[in-house]
Amino acid sequence: MVSVTEIWRHPIKSHGRESLEAVALTAGKTMPWDRVWAVAHELSKADGTQWEPCVNFSNGAKAPALMAINARVDEAAGTITLRHPTRPDLTIDPDSEGAALIEWVRPLMPVDRAASARVLRVPGRGMTDTDYPSVSLGNIASHAELEDAMGQPLSKQRWRCNFWLEGVAPWDEFNWIGKSLRIGEAEVTVRERVKRCLATTTNPETGIRDADTLNTLNADYGHQDFCVYAEVTKSGRVASGDRAEVI
Repeated sequence: MVSVTEIWRHPIKSHGRESLEAVALTAGKTMPWDRVWAVAHELSKADGTQWEPCVNFSNGAKAPALMAINARVDEAAGTITLRHPTRPDLTIDPDSEGAALIEWVRPLMPVDRAASARVLRVPGRGMTDTDYPSVSLGNIASHAELEDAMGQPLSKQRWRCNFWLEGVAPWDEFNWIGKSLRIGEAEVTVRERVKRCLATTTNPETGIRDADTLNTLNADYGHQDFCVYAEVTKSGRVASGDRAEVI
């Protein structure tokens, strides 16, 4: 049986992750509180009026130290608490206290990269890496096989995935493209593979690059893909331990 083992959301794109026991998905929407905000850098033209690709934002591929941020959402208060091993905890409302976030991440940003400039959101959708509202699905067996190929343990949080599934053969998730899955009470249609970037080479506990994930994917598997993107097509609750199946 295929089942959900972990659920994660990332309230501020590339700036922290939070584990969940359950989530209510809505058809045509991103996961609630996932990538609601993004941090535009000083060269970005993003203004919050529409979706923009990830090159417009500060992210772990350009600033590996960002990968070590953890987040906690207070949904009632509308605030996010961020934690990093080298920074004091920060609690903010990103809509009104974006300047505090920019100042907090300043020591984490490489001096040779465009500096973080402003926090924004696009009304009605999360700032996913896809130009459509998406959730991402990861396969624990694929992750374990890649660990074996690299000869080192890897945190699954390198992949910044929303749902982790077990009970699937390694890489079989790529065969789901174009198919629909029932996950808990919800249904999703798998759209495409996730092509990976330098962010995955970074240890999410330390924010230091320590694993050549991209070279191993390319050399051993002939591609740079890990996890798949899907669209929510039927609303419903998904909890850790729920069954997942192709329908």
